[in-house]
Amino acid sequence: MNRCAHSWCLLLALGLIVTACQTGSMTGSGRPNAGPGAQHVRENCYALLYSLLSDEKNLDKLLVIKMETTELRQLVKAIATSSADGVRRMEAYAAADPSIHLKDERLPPGEMATRAAIAKTKTKLLVKPFDKNFEFNLLLTQTEALSYAWHLARVAAAHENNPDRARGLTSFSETMQTLHNRTVSLLRVRADQSSPPK
Repeated sequence: MNRCAHSWCLLLALGLIVTACQTGSMTGSGRPNAGPGAQHVRENCYALLYSLLSDEKNLDKLLVIKMETTELRQLVKAIATSSADGVRRMEAYAAADPSIHLKDERLPPGEMATRAAIAKTKTKLLVKPFDKNFEFNLLLTQTEALSYAWHLARVAAAHENNPDRARGLTSFSETMQTLHNRTVSLLRVRADQSSPPK
């Protein structure tokens, strides 16, 4: 594999890591109670979501070096397109609001080191040549990534005081949830196909 493909796959894997986004306490309406940490939660979620989507938007490039089914190709294209739309949305929000810092994830060193280790493992898994489990492995990583994106957008929306941005984030969260459900459904099909007959 050439250096370009290896570098891209490493970036892809970095975006497939699931972590927890801490939230503030919620009111009955689903909006956060005002507190000193609410702004930090919002900014952190924006940065983490932007980082994830920046990798996910290139997901379809992985198919250049792999053989895949039509169903997987269509799903991957939908994920990449929606992620690219999300990146543009985040960039527009940041341009309109200087308090949104998309490149400042504020992760502690231990978290960063753990993410790097997981990324290395997943890179090896996804670029393994002639792997009959490629589709299953890719779908498995995407259930994680899409669930993370779905919940990051939802938490960011709950902590966003600008009504238009909150609605946009909620809509995007629903898109990610739909793609997550599609991925889970296809993963079930692949798991059933790989199971030995009873």
